[in-house]
Amino acid sequence: MDKFFHLKENNTTVSTEVMAGLTTFFAMSYIIVVNPGILAQSGMEWGAVFLATIIASIIGTLIMGLVANVPYAQAPGMGLNAFFVYTVCFGLGFTWQQALSMVFICGLFNIFITATKIRKYIIKSIPVSLQHAIGGGIGIFVAYIGLLNVGIISFDSGVPALATLDQPQFWVFLIGLFLTIVLLALKVKGAILIAIILTTLIGIPFGVTTPQETTSFSEACQALPSTFLAIFHEGGITSLFTDMSKLPLVLITIFSFSISDTFDTIGTFIGTGRRSGIFSAEDEKNLEAKPGFHSRLDKALFADATATSIGALFGTSNTTTFVESASGIGAGGRTGLTSVVVAICFAISAFLATFVSAVPFAATAPALVAVGVMMTSSFKDIEWSDFNEAVPAFFAGMFMALCYSISYGIAAGFIFYCIIKIFTGKAKEVHPILWVCTGLFILNFILLALL
Repeated sequence: MDKFFHLKENNTTVSTEVMAGLTTFFAMSYIIVVNPGILAQSGMEWGAVFLATIIASIIGTLIMGLVANVPYAQAPGMGLNAFFVYTVCFGLGFTWQQALSMVFICGLFNIFITATKIRKYIIKSIPVSLQHAIGGGIGIFVAYIGLLNVGIISFDSGVPALATLDQPQFWVFLIGLFLTIVLLALKVKGAILIAIILTTLIGIPFGVTTPQETTSFSEACQALPSTFLAIFHEGGITSLFTDMSKLPLVLITIFSFSISDTFDTIGTFIGTGRRSGIFSAEDEKNLEAKPGFHSRLDKALFADATATSIGALFGTSNTTTFVESASGIGAGGRTGLTSVVVAICFAISAFLATFVSAVPFAATAPALVAVGVMMTSSFKDIEWSDFNEAVPAFFAGMFMALCYSISYGIAAGFIFYCIIKIFTGKAKEVHPILWVCTGLFILNFILLALL
Protein backbone atom coordinates (compact mmCIF):
# COMPACT_ATOMS: atom_id res chain seq x y z
CA MET A 1 0.00 0.00 0.00
CA ASP A 2 2.76 2.41 1.03
CA LYS A 3 4.92 1.51 -1.97
CA PHE A 4 2.10 2.03 -4.47
CA PHE A 5 0.68 5.29 -3.09
CA HIS A 6 3.91 6.61 -1.49
CA LEU A 7 2.14 7.32 1.80
CA LYS A 8 5.25 8.03 3.90
CA GLU A 9 6.68 10.23 1.18
CA ASN A 10 3.50 12.33 1.32
CA ASN A 11 3.40 12.37 5.14
CA THR A 12 0.11 10.51 5.40
CA THR A 13 -1.29 7.19 6.62
CA VAL A 14 -3.89 4.67 5.51
CA SER A 15 -6.33 5.77 8.21
CA THR A 16 -5.96 9.43 7.24
CA GLU A 17 -6.51 8.65 3.57
CA VAL A 18 -9.59 6.54 4.34
CA MET A 19 -11.12 9.29 6.45
CA ALA A 20 -10.30 11.84 3.75
CA GLY A 21 -11.95 9.66 1.12
CA LEU A 22 -15.10 9.26 3.19
CA THR A 23 -15.17 13.01 3.81
CA THR A 24 -14.91 13.81 0.10
CA PHE A 25 -17.57 11.24 -0.80
CA PHE A 26 -20.15 12.52 1.66
CA ALA A 27 -19.44 16.12 0.61
CA MET A 28 -20.22 15.27 -3.03
CA SER A 29 -22.65 12.34 -2.66
CA TYR A 30 -25.59 14.62 -3.48
CA ILE A 31 -24.64 14.32 -7.16
CA ILE A 32 -25.92 10.72 -7.16
CA VAL A 33 -29.54 11.85 -7.05
CA VAL A 34 -29.25 15.49 -8.15
CA ASN A 35 -27.61 14.80 -11.53
CA PRO A 36 -30.27 12.33 -12.74
CA GLY A 37 -32.94 14.74 -11.54
CA ILE A 38 -31.54 17.48 -13.76
CA LEU A 39 -30.69 15.41 -16.85
CA ALA A 40 -34.00 13.54 -16.76
CA GLN A 41 -35.69 16.82 -17.70
CA SER A 42 -34.14 16.46 -21.16
CA GLY A 43 -35.95 13.15 -21.73
CA MET A 44 -33.28 10.77 -20.43
CA GLU A 45 -34.35 7.91 -18.16
CA TRP A 46 -33.74 8.72 -14.47
CA GLY A 47 -32.44 5.26 -13.64
CA ALA A 48 -30.06 5.22 -16.60
CA VAL A 49 -28.52 8.56 -15.63
CA PHE A 50 -28.38 7.47 -11.99
CA LEU A 51 -26.23 4.45 -12.88
CA ALA A 52 -24.24 6.36 -15.52
CA THR A 53 -23.41 9.01 -12.91
CA ILE A 54 -22.08 6.37 -10.53
CA ILE A 55 -20.12 4.47 -13.20
CA ALA A 56 -18.54 7.64 -14.62
CA SER A 57 -17.62 8.78 -11.10
CA ILE A 58 -16.04 5.42 -10.26
CA ILE A 59 -13.98 5.19 -13.46
CA GLY A 60 -12.88 8.83 -13.45
CA THR A 61 -11.96 8.78 -9.77
CA LEU A 62 -10.08 5.47 -10.05
CA ILE A 63 -8.00 6.84 -12.92
CA MET A 64 -7.25 9.89 -10.80
CA GLY A 65 -6.21 7.73 -7.85
CA LEU A 66 -4.42 4.79 -9.49
CA VAL A 67 -2.74 6.60 -12.40
CA ALA A 68 -2.14 10.12 -11.09
CA ASN A 69 -1.95 9.22 -7.36
CA VAL A 70 -3.75 12.40 -6.28
CA PRO A 71 -6.69 12.78 -3.86
CA TYR A 72 -9.25 14.16 -6.29
CA ALA A 73 -12.68 12.76 -7.05
CA GLN A 74 -14.57 13.09 -10.31
CA ALA A 75 -18.27 13.16 -11.08
CA PRO A 76 -20.67 14.90 -13.49
CA GLY A 77 -20.23 18.59 -12.73
CA MET A 78 -22.94 20.86 -11.40
CA GLY A 79 -23.43 23.83 -13.70
CA LEU A 80 -22.31 21.82 -16.71
CA ASN A 81 -25.34 19.53 -16.31
CA ALA A 82 -27.60 22.59 -16.10
CA PHE A 83 -25.96 24.01 -19.25
CA PHE A 84 -26.56 20.62 -20.89
CA VAL A 85 -30.30 20.66 -20.19
CA TYR A 86 -31.41 24.28 -20.07
CA THR A 87 -29.14 25.82 -22.71
CA VAL A 88 -28.21 23.03 -25.13
CA CYS A 89 -31.44 21.00 -25.08
CA PHE A 90 -34.12 23.53 -24.14
CA GLY A 91 -32.56 26.73 -25.46
CA LEU A 92 -30.83 25.52 -28.63
CA GLY A 93 -33.19 22.66 -29.44
CA PHE A 94 -30.68 19.80 -29.56
CA THR A 95 -31.76 16.32 -28.48
CA TRP A 96 -30.13 14.79 -25.42
CA GLN A 97 -28.38 12.30 -27.72
CA GLN A 98 -26.82 15.18 -29.64
CA ALA A 99 -25.90 16.96 -26.41
CA LEU A 100 -24.17 13.80 -25.16
CA SER A 101 -22.33 13.58 -28.48
CA MET A 102 -21.01 17.11 -28.01
CA VAL A 103 -19.88 16.23 -24.49
CA PHE A 104 -18.03 13.21 -25.94
CA ILE A 105 -16.29 15.38 -28.54
CA CYS A 106 -15.46 17.91 -25.81
CA GLY A 107 -13.75 15.10 -23.89
CA LEU A 108 -11.73 14.08 -26.95
CA PHE A 109 -10.68 17.71 -27.44
CA ASN A 110 -9.61 17.95 -23.78
CA ILE A 111 -7.55 14.77 -24.21
CA PHE A 112 -5.88 16.37 -27.24
CA ILE A 113 -4.98 19.63 -25.47
CA THR A 114 -3.69 17.62 -22.52
CA ALA A 115 -1.57 15.25 -24.63
CA THR A 116 -0.14 18.19 -26.58
CA LYS A 117 0.77 20.00 -23.33
CA ILE A 118 -1.54 22.96 -24.09
CA ARG A 119 -3.13 22.62 -20.65
CA LYS A 120 0.35 22.57 -19.10
CA TYR A 121 1.35 25.78 -20.86
CA ILE A 122 -1.88 27.44 -19.71
CA ILE A 123 -1.04 26.63 -16.09
CA LYS A 124 2.54 27.89 -16.48
CA SER A 125 1.29 31.16 -17.98
CA ILE A 126 -0.81 32.12 -14.96
CA PRO A 127 0.94 34.79 -12.82
CA VAL A 128 1.78 33.83 -9.23
CA SER A 129 -0.53 36.51 -7.79
CA LEU A 130 -3.48 35.09 -9.74
CA GLN A 131 -2.60 31.56 -8.62
CA HIS A 132 -2.90 32.69 -5.00
CA ALA A 133 -6.13 34.50 -5.85
CA ILE A 134 -7.56 31.35 -7.44
CA GLY A 135 -6.71 29.36 -4.30
CA GLY A 136 -8.37 31.88 -2.00
CA GLY A 137 -11.28 32.32 -4.41
CA ILE A 138 -11.97 28.60 -4.42
CA GLY A 139 -12.05 28.81 -0.62
CA ILE A 140 -14.82 31.42 -0.82
CA PHE A 141 -16.55 29.41 -3.54
CA VAL A 142 -16.49 26.16 -1.55
CA ALA A 143 -17.87 27.91 1.55
CA TYR A 144 -20.54 29.60 -0.57
CA ILE A 145 -21.57 26.23 -2.00
CA GLY A 146 -22.05 24.98 1.54
CA LEU A 147 -24.17 27.97 2.55
CA LEU A 148 -26.34 27.74 -0.58
CA ASN A 149 -26.80 23.98 -0.25
CA VAL A 150 -28.19 24.35 3.24
CA GLY A 151 -30.47 27.24 2.27
CA ILE A 152 -29.02 29.75 4.70
CA ILE A 153 -28.96 32.38 1.97
CA SER A 154 -32.37 33.16 0.47
CA PHE A 155 -33.06 35.01 -2.76
CA ASP A 156 -36.86 35.12 -2.32
CA SER A 157 -36.85 38.89 -1.87
CA GLY A 158 -34.82 39.44 -5.03
CA VAL A 159 -31.61 40.16 -3.11
CA PRO A 160 -29.46 37.83 -0.98
CA ALA A 161 -30.77 37.56 2.57
CA LEU A 162 -30.53 35.22 5.54
CA ALA A 163 -33.18 32.53 5.63
CA THR A 164 -35.71 32.56 8.43
CA LEU A 165 -34.59 30.95 11.66
CA ASP A 166 -37.59 28.62 11.89
CA GLN A 167 -36.05 26.14 9.44
CA PRO A 168 -34.87 22.88 11.08
CA GLN A 169 -32.10 22.53 8.48
CA PHE A 170 -30.73 25.89 9.59
CA TRP A 171 -30.32 24.75 13.21
CA VAL A 172 -28.85 21.38 12.26
CA PHE A 173 -26.32 23.23 10.10
CA LEU A 174 -25.38 25.55 12.97
CA ILE A 175 -24.91 22.60 15.32
CA GLY A 176 -22.79 20.87 12.67
CA LEU A 177 -20.71 24.00 12.09
CA PHE A 178 -20.10 24.32 15.84
CA LEU A 179 -19.01 20.67 16.04
CA THR A 180 -16.74 21.00 12.99
CA ILE A 181 -15.02 24.16 14.27
CA VAL A 182 -14.51 22.78 17.78
CA LEU A 183 -13.15 19.43 16.58
CA LEU A 184 -10.78 21.14 14.13
CA ALA A 185 -9.64 23.62 16.78
CA LEU A 186 -8.89 20.70 19.13
CA LYS A 187 -7.01 18.98 16.27
CA VAL A 188 -9.09 15.82 16.58
CA LYS A 189 -8.10 13.26 13.95
CA GLY A 190 -10.87 12.82 11.41
CA ALA A 191 -12.60 15.94 12.72
CA ILE A 192 -14.52 16.75 9.54
CA LEU A 193 -15.77 13.18 9.01
CA ILE A 194 -16.77 12.84 12.68
CA ALA A 195 -18.69 16.10 12.44
CA ILE A 196 -20.52 14.93 9.28
CA ILE A 197 -21.57 11.65 10.94
CA LEU A 198 -22.68 13.31 14.21
CA THR A 199 -24.60 16.03 12.37
CA THR A 200 -26.34 13.42 10.22
CA LEU A 201 -27.48 11.62 13.39
CA ILE A 202 -28.56 14.89 15.01
CA GLY A 203 -30.63 15.63 11.91
CA ILE A 204 -32.85 12.55 12.48
CA PRO A 205 -35.05 14.01 15.28
CA PHE A 206 -35.18 17.32 13.38
CA GLY A 207 -36.61 15.52 10.35
CA VAL A 208 -33.67 16.71 8.24
CA THR A 209 -31.95 13.34 7.78
CA THR A 210 -34.38 11.58 5.45
CA PRO A 211 -33.81 9.31 2.43
CA GLN A 212 -34.65 10.69 -1.01
CA GLU A 213 -36.57 8.91 -3.72
CA THR A 214 -34.26 6.80 -5.84
CA THR A 215 -34.30 3.55 -7.79
CA SER A 216 -33.08 0.02 -7.22
CA PHE A 217 -29.87 -1.26 -8.74
CA SER A 218 -31.69 -3.80 -10.90
CA GLU A 219 -34.10 -1.15 -12.23
CA ALA A 220 -31.15 1.13 -13.03
CA CYS A 221 -29.40 -1.70 -14.90
CA GLN A 222 -32.53 -2.29 -16.99
CA ALA A 223 -32.67 1.43 -17.87
CA LEU A 224 -28.94 1.91 -18.66
CA PRO A 225 -29.09 0.55 -22.27
CA SER A 226 -31.23 3.57 -23.20
CA THR A 227 -28.22 5.89 -22.72
CA PHE A 228 -25.19 3.57 -23.02
CA LEU A 229 -23.47 4.29 -26.36
CA ALA A 230 -26.55 6.26 -27.43
CA ILE A 231 -24.26 8.77 -29.13
CA PHE A 232 -23.45 6.17 -31.79
CA HIS A 233 -27.08 5.36 -32.51
CA GLU A 234 -29.39 7.14 -34.91
CA GLY A 235 -29.83 10.77 -33.91
CA GLY A 236 -26.46 10.81 -32.14
CA ILE A 237 -23.02 12.04 -33.19
CA THR A 238 -23.57 11.66 -36.94
CA SER A 239 -26.68 13.85 -36.83
CA LEU A 240 -24.58 16.78 -35.63
CA PHE A 241 -22.99 17.11 -39.03
CA THR A 242 -25.92 16.40 -41.39
CA ASP A 243 -27.28 19.96 -41.27
CA MET A 244 -24.37 22.24 -42.21
CA SER A 245 -26.36 25.34 -41.24
CA LYS A 246 -26.20 24.18 -37.60
CA LEU A 247 -22.49 23.31 -37.70
CA PRO A 248 -21.32 26.71 -36.31
CA LEU A 249 -23.77 26.33 -33.42
CA VAL A 250 -22.48 22.81 -32.73
CA LEU A 251 -18.88 24.02 -32.66
CA ILE A 252 -19.77 26.96 -30.39
CA THR A 253 -21.51 24.62 -27.95
CA ILE A 254 -18.57 22.20 -27.86
CA PHE A 255 -16.25 25.16 -27.30
CA SER A 256 -18.39 26.38 -24.38
CA PHE A 257 -18.40 22.92 -22.80
CA SER A 258 -14.63 22.64 -23.20
CA ILE A 259 -13.57 26.04 -21.90
CA SER A 260 -15.72 25.72 -18.78
CA ASP A 261 -14.55 22.15 -18.09
CA THR A 262 -10.88 22.99 -18.70
CA PHE A 263 -10.65 26.03 -16.47
CA ASP A 264 -12.81 24.58 -13.71
CA THR A 265 -10.28 21.74 -13.49
CA ILE A 266 -7.20 23.96 -13.73
CA GLY A 267 -8.60 26.25 -11.06
CA THR A 268 -9.33 23.33 -8.72
CA PHE A 269 -5.83 21.90 -9.15
CA ILE A 270 -4.11 25.25 -8.66
CA GLY A 271 -6.32 26.26 -5.77
CA THR A 272 -6.06 23.06 -3.76
CA GLY A 273 -2.89 21.35 -4.96
CA ARG A 274 -0.17 23.93 -4.56
CA ARG A 275 -0.58 25.00 -0.94
CA SER A 276 -1.31 21.46 0.28
CA GLY A 277 1.86 20.16 -1.38
CA ILE A 278 0.02 17.66 -3.58
CA PHE A 279 1.70 19.25 -6.56
CA SER A 280 5.21 19.93 -5.28
CA ALA A 281 7.93 22.19 -6.68
CA GLU A 282 9.62 19.07 -8.07
CA ASP A 283 6.36 18.07 -9.72
CA GLU A 284 6.05 21.47 -11.34
CA LYS A 285 9.65 21.18 -12.56
CA ASN A 286 8.89 17.78 -14.13
CA LEU A 287 5.74 19.23 -15.67
CA GLU A 288 7.84 21.81 -17.48
CA ALA A 289 10.98 19.87 -18.29
CA LYS A 290 9.99 16.29 -19.05
CA PRO A 291 8.00 15.08 -22.05
CA GLY A 292 5.08 12.69 -21.68
CA PHE A 293 3.13 12.18 -18.47
CA HIS A 294 5.80 12.10 -15.77
CA SER A 295 4.42 14.58 -13.23
CA ARG A 296 1.39 14.07 -10.98
CA LEU A 297 -0.20 17.17 -12.47
CA ASP A 298 0.24 15.83 -16.02
CA LYS A 299 -1.42 12.57 -15.05
CA ALA A 300 -4.19 14.33 -13.13
CA LEU A 301 -5.02 16.52 -16.12
CA PHE A 302 -5.12 13.44 -18.35
CA ALA A 303 -7.38 11.60 -15.91
CA ASP A 304 -9.77 14.53 -15.88
CA ALA A 305 -9.79 14.78 -19.68
CA THR A 306 -10.58 11.10 -20.24
CA ALA A 307 -13.39 11.07 -17.67
CA THR A 308 -15.59 13.41 -19.73
CA SER A 309 -15.66 11.13 -22.79
CA ILE A 310 -16.13 8.02 -20.65
CA GLY A 311 -19.10 9.60 -18.89
CA ALA A 312 -20.68 10.56 -22.23
CA LEU A 313 -20.42 6.95 -23.42
CA PHE A 314 -22.48 5.78 -20.44
CA GLY A 315 -24.95 8.65 -20.59
CA THR A 316 -24.09 11.69 -18.47
CA SER A 317 -22.89 15.25 -18.92
CA ASN A 318 -19.28 16.43 -18.40
CA THR A 319 -17.47 14.40 -15.74
CA THR A 320 -15.01 16.72 -14.07
CA THR A 321 -12.82 17.13 -10.98
CA PHE A 322 -15.10 18.08 -8.08
CA VAL A 323 -14.18 21.14 -6.06
CA GLU A 324 -15.61 19.29 -3.04
CA SER A 325 -12.40 17.25 -3.19
CA ALA A 326 -11.07 20.15 -1.12
CA SER A 327 -12.95 18.76 1.89
CA GLY A 328 -10.97 15.52 1.75
CA ILE A 329 -7.72 17.42 1.20
CA GLY A 330 -8.61 19.55 4.21
CA ALA A 331 -9.06 16.31 6.17
CA GLY A 332 -5.52 15.27 5.28
CA GLY A 333 -5.88 13.40 1.98
CA ARG A 334 -2.67 13.59 -0.04
CA THR A 335 -2.54 10.52 -2.31
CA GLY A 336 -4.60 8.45 -4.72
CA LEU A 337 -5.72 6.20 -1.88
CA THR A 338 -8.21 8.92 -0.97
CA SER A 339 -9.63 8.73 -4.49
CA VAL A 340 -9.81 4.93 -4.39
CA VAL A 341 -11.85 5.13 -1.18
CA VAL A 342 -14.21 7.62 -2.88
CA ALA A 343 -14.59 5.27 -5.86
CA ILE A 344 -15.41 2.35 -3.55
CA CYS A 345 -18.03 4.48 -1.80
CA PHE A 346 -19.61 5.33 -5.16
CA ALA A 347 -19.72 1.62 -6.02
CA ILE A 348 -21.46 0.82 -2.74
CA SER A 349 -23.90 3.69 -3.27
CA ALA A 350 -25.25 1.95 -6.38
CA PHE A 351 -26.85 -0.56 -4.00
CA LEU A 352 -27.42 1.74 -1.01
CA ALA A 353 -28.38 5.00 -2.71
CA THR A 354 -31.41 5.43 -0.44
CA PHE A 355 -29.21 5.46 2.66
CA VAL A 356 -26.48 7.61 1.10
CA SER A 357 -29.05 10.15 -0.01
CA ALA A 358 -30.20 10.47 3.60
CA VAL A 359 -27.04 12.41 4.50
CA PRO A 360 -28.39 15.97 4.45
CA PHE A 361 -26.74 19.10 3.10
CA ALA A 362 -26.89 20.39 6.68
CA ALA A 363 -24.30 17.72 7.61
CA THR A 364 -21.89 18.33 4.72
CA ALA A 365 -22.20 22.13 4.44
CA PRO A 366 -20.20 22.78 7.67
CA ALA A 367 -17.30 20.77 6.20
CA LEU A 368 -17.30 22.93 3.07
CA VAL A 369 -17.43 26.13 5.11
CA ALA A 370 -14.54 24.99 7.33
CA VAL A 371 -12.42 23.98 4.33
CA GLY A 372 -13.26 27.32 2.72
CA VAL A 373 -11.86 29.09 5.76
CA MET A 374 -8.63 27.08 5.47
CA MET A 375 -8.22 27.85 1.77
CA THR A 376 -8.69 31.60 2.03
CA SER A 377 -5.23 31.70 3.63
CA SER A 378 -3.90 31.87 0.05
CA PHE A 379 -4.99 35.51 -0.05
CA LYS A 380 -2.24 36.45 2.41
CA ASP A 381 0.43 35.85 -0.25
CA ILE A 382 -1.02 38.54 -2.52
CA GLU A 383 0.55 41.99 -2.46
CA TRP A 384 -2.69 43.84 -1.64
CA SER A 385 -0.88 47.16 -1.19
CA ASP A 386 -0.03 47.06 -4.91
CA PHE A 387 -3.27 48.14 -6.63
CA ASN A 388 -2.16 46.62 -9.93
CA GLU A 389 -1.83 43.23 -8.24
CA ALA A 390 -4.89 43.59 -6.02
CA VAL A 391 -7.48 44.34 -8.73
CA PRO A 392 -7.13 41.14 -10.83
CA ALA A 393 -6.71 39.07 -7.66
CA PHE A 394 -9.88 40.55 -6.15
CA PHE A 395 -12.02 39.91 -9.22
CA ALA A 396 -10.61 36.41 -9.71
CA GLY A 397 -11.38 35.49 -6.12
CA MET A 398 -14.77 37.16 -5.74
CA PHE A 399 -16.27 36.27 -9.12
CA MET A 400 -15.95 32.55 -8.40
CA ALA A 401 -18.58 32.86 -5.69
CA LEU A 402 -20.62 35.68 -7.22
CA CYS A 403 -20.92 33.89 -10.58
CA TYR A 404 -20.97 30.42 -9.02
CA SER A 405 -18.24 29.33 -11.43
CA ILE A 406 -14.50 28.73 -11.07
CA SER A 407 -13.92 29.39 -14.77
CA TYR A 408 -15.77 32.74 -14.67
CA GLY A 409 -13.61 33.81 -11.74
CA ILE A 410 -10.47 32.91 -13.65
CA ALA A 411 -11.83 34.76 -16.67
CA ALA A 412 -12.41 37.92 -14.62
CA GLY A 413 -8.88 37.73 -13.20
CA PHE A 414 -7.33 37.25 -16.64
CA ILE A 415 -9.30 40.11 -18.21
CA PHE A 416 -8.48 42.65 -15.50
CA TYR A 417 -4.85 41.53 -15.38
CA CYS A 418 -4.48 42.16 -19.11
CA ILE A 419 -6.32 45.51 -18.94
CA ILE A 420 -4.04 46.79 -16.18
CA LYS A 421 -0.89 45.64 -17.99
CA ILE A 422 -2.04 47.37 -21.20
CA PHE A 423 -2.74 50.74 -19.58
CA THR A 424 0.38 50.71 -17.40
CA GLY A 425 2.58 50.07 -20.40
CA LYS A 426 3.53 46.56 -19.29
CA ALA A 427 1.69 44.52 -21.91
CA LYS A 428 4.92 42.70 -22.79
CA GLU A 429 4.89 41.12 -19.31
CA VAL A 430 1.73 39.18 -20.17
CA HIS A 431 2.46 35.65 -21.35
CA PRO A 432 1.29 35.07 -24.96
CA ILE A 433 -0.82 32.10 -23.85
CA LEU A 434 -2.55 34.31 -21.30
CA TRP A 435 -3.50 36.70 -24.12
CA VAL A 436 -4.97 33.77 -26.06
CA CYS A 437 -6.89 32.45 -23.04
CA THR A 438 -8.26 35.91 -22.26
CA GLY A 439 -9.37 36.31 -25.87
CA LEU A 440 -11.08 32.90 -25.77
CA PHE A 441 -12.91 33.84 -22.58
CA ILE A 442 -14.15 37.08 -24.14
CA LEU A 443 -15.18 35.18 -27.28
CA ASN A 444 -17.02 32.63 -25.13
CA PHE A 445 -18.96 35.38 -23.33
CA ILE A 446 -19.93 36.94 -26.67
CA LEU A 447 -21.04 33.60 -28.10
CA LEU A 448 -23.06 32.73 -24.99
CA ALA A 449 -24.78 36.11 -25.24
CA LEU A 450 -25.73 35.36 -28.84
CA LEU A 451 -27.02 31.82 -28.17
